Formats: sequence, structure tokens, C-alpha cells
Amino acid sequence: MTDFPLPGSATPTVAAPAPGRGPQFWAGAPCAVLDEYGTFVVGYRVRNGPDTTDETVIARSVDGETLETVLVLPQDHFGAQWTERPALARTEAGWRLWASCATPGTKHWWIAVLEAPTLEGLAAAEISVAFAGDEATAVKDPIIRRAGSGWEAWICCHLLDVPGEEDRMNTAYATSADGWTWDWHGTVLEGRPGTWSQRGARLTTVLPDGRAAYDARASEAENWFERTGVTVRDGDRFEASGEPLADVRYLEVLPLSDGYRIWYEARLPDESHELRTERLRATK
Repeated sequence: MTDFPLPGSATPTVAAPAPGRGPQFWAGAPCAVLDEYGTFVVGYRVRNGPDTTDETVIARSVDGETLETVLVLPQDHFGAQWTERPALARTEAGWRLWASCATPGTKHWWIAVLEAPTLEGLAAAEISVAFAGDEATAVKDPIIRRAGSGWEAWICCHLLDVPGEEDRMNTAYATSADGWTWDWHGTVLEGRPGTWSQRGARLTTVLPDGRAAYDARASEAENWFERTGVTVRDGDRFEASGEPLADVRYLEVLPLSDGYRIWYEARLPDESHELRTERLRATK
């Protein structure tokens, strides 16, 4: 799939710098939507070092590059030990935010949901459980899309059944009539044995035409060193086929009238991560 909007297709800009130097000083895990005025709204995760403060950041941007922070929600806001990739959607009531939350003292993750009339109002919104996971499954890093009169979600699932191997992951699919109560349809993307994705594959963006990106790893040692490939929807399923095409993770793609804007988490030589963006024009 040579026409997918991939990192390196245009000149990258740093939208959010790494918050420090070294491993686990990360800015990334982005999601992006347009508001009613065509302004970019970007959500992302900031990790301020090992065992310190994670933040879910919501920002506005006229150009997609210069981010103006609207609110910052630390992990304590959700009662979480860490947080990861959020998801955002406009609704009839305003804005809905999903946050990935780690249960303290465990390998378990769950996904919170909040709704408010404005982005700023999300800071005081009631927190509900959107996806709880269970003893065998940690759920995080949601992709949430409107689908006709309903909703679709793709959820990264970490398998907790084997102690010490909780980094294994796949992607599951869920649907909803209202975006609150979900029907779970099971695994739709998983790594392929004997390949670069064999340890796990996580969908990171799904385009309206069914094209999608995922990041994956071959081994436990590649945790936090995922690479990105592309796939296409076949019914409800996706196949982790082909080779890695970009050495980044959490690629988000937002279609525009004349192309795309992409955001992704890029690793620096000291193993800190920064949030980058590129503007890709449509080719005739």
C-alpha cells in the first residue's frame, strides 16, 4: 500500500518536545479531530520520566503544528498509576474524551470516558468506565470513530494470563449505538508468528476508506520500540502483513479536504520521545 500517508512524506515539525532526556520522557500517543470551526484539537500523553507524573493533554491548533494547551489532566485525576493514548470525539452534547488508565500496583488497564459541553469543561466532568477489561485483559489506546448513526472502537488489549509477558498485545473491535454502552466483537488484528509483529500489533488509526496503520514489535525487548506498518480493513478484520514502513509509533492520520495531517511519536537517540507532525498534500 504505497499511497498511505506515512511519516517522512513531508518535512516534520515538533508539535510537543520530549519533557526530558532519557527513557520514559515521552510526548506522543496522539489523537486528533477538527472542531466545528475547522480548528485542530489534539490529545496526547506526556510521561515525565519513570514512576513520576503522566499527563493527558488537550490542545487546540490553527495549523496542527503550534499547540495551545486547553487542559492537562494528571494520572491522579483518574486514580491511575499511568495514562496512555486518549481519544476525542465531538458529540451532540459537546466533547467526549476517553483516557487510558493503569490500575495502580497491577498490569491491568481500563479506559475512562468523560463528556462536557466544552473542552475546558472536561476537567470537571464525571468519570465513567467505558471499557473495564478483566483479570486476563488490559485495555488501552482506543481509536473511537462515528459510524453512520452509531460508533466504532478499536481497543489495544494486553494479555495478562502469563506473568512476565504482559507486553503481548492485539487489537479488538467494539460497536455502540450511543458511544456509552459497547458490544465487544473480539480480536480483529494480531501479530503474525515469525515476523516483526509476532509479539503484538496495535491499530493506531483507521481511515474512512478502510486503510489503517498499526504499530508492532517482534519481542519483549522491542517494547517502546514499536515500528509502524499499514493494512486495510477486510470486513471487521485487519491483517498484520508486509514490512515495517516507519520507525515511529502511535501514528494518527486526519484526512483533510486537500490531503492529510499526521502526528506520531518519534524516538530520539537518548530514548526520549517527541510528538511530531507533517502536512501531506493530495497528489493529482
